[in-house]
Amino acid sequence: MSKKILILTGDAAEVLEVYYPYFRVLEEGYEAVIAAPAKKVLNTVVHDFVEGWETYTEKPAHLLPAHIAFADVNPADYAGLIIPGGRAPEYIRNHAELPRILSHFLEENKPVGAICHAAQVFSALQDTRYFEGKTMTAYTACRHDVERLGAVYGPEALHVDGQLVTGHAWPDLPGFMREFFKLLQ
Repeated sequence: MSKKILILTGDAAEVLEVYYPYFRVLEEGYEAVIAAPAKKVLNTVVHDFVEGWETYTEKPAHLLPAHIAFADVNPADYAGLIIPGGRAPEYIRNHAELPRILSHFLEENKPVGAICHAAQVFSALQDTRYFEGKTMTAYTACRHDVERLGAVYGPEALHVDGQLVTGHAWPDLPGFMREFFKLLQ
């Protein structure tokens, strides 16, 4: 089995949802490869919850080098896929290479972790059979995105259904990564 994990993201990824998995993958002895629409330095953001706000706030965070462009990804080289949230999913889902990458992981039944807004990337797929009858969770604002896939939206902060691990947001990362690594083994 490959010792490489693909992290699929872009500009405006939530900083904790990309860096935490990245370092945990390295800590477990895997190679973490960050893929983006182009091989460049990405800008991440901090999403935080502020009392009295009905949504989260967003501020610039750390820079993140992408190791590889989507067009250069050979999904067969990877044991699993992690998709961070933030605002990156809303625009990377429009990239022409995304369906090819996502389909491979879903068809091969490899572990796929999607946290927060990451569920939005699955809308790039014409074929939603991968999600029909499954239960997934995501940030509450993405409930309709999950349901449009044919999945049931689970209100819990973390959910595992087959090879798919989904989580609400960055506070759920410890359990999210623990479940992802269970699927890898």
